[in-house]
Amino acid sequence: MSSENGIGRWERIGFVEGSGTTTETKTYSFIDENVIDGIFLYRLKQTNFDGTFEYSNTIEVEISIPTRFSLNQNFPNPFNPVTSIQYAIANKQFVTLKVYDILGKEITTLVNENKEAGNYSIDFNAAELPSGVYIYQLTTPGFIQARKMILAK
Repeated sequence: MSSENGIGRWERIGFVEGSGTTTETKTYSFIDENVIDGIFLYRLKQTNFDGTFEYSNTIEVEISIPTRFSLNQNFPNPFNPVTSIQYAIANKQFVTLKVYDILGKEITTLVNENKEAGNYSIDFNAAELPSGVYIYQLTTPGFIQARKMILAK
């Protein structure tokens, strides 16, 4: 994965190990976590075993830092056993994201650290939990919001 740095030069920002030669469809992903507001160009470089390579088409991505805090509904919902929770932080803050059962008992802490302003996503794996309704809550010094999610096994 490479990114154009705004002055006409591409720089390598990451590497994802491939699965080798296969007839099955494979899905790969990479998250560029070191971004600021702006428009960025990305491309992939596929390198073959013999050292030859080719570049993908270039894509343009516009990044905007959020101006307000938000906690989105998890997706998918209902889920089994993994769901994704997305949230936005408007400025550098200490953030906690916790999951509770319907009785208010804390199940786990997903996030408990300082975060820069930005959009975030975290997966919650409930493989060891029983079916039911769970609450997830995002807390910062100036913002608290909770949402319900349903684990359906």
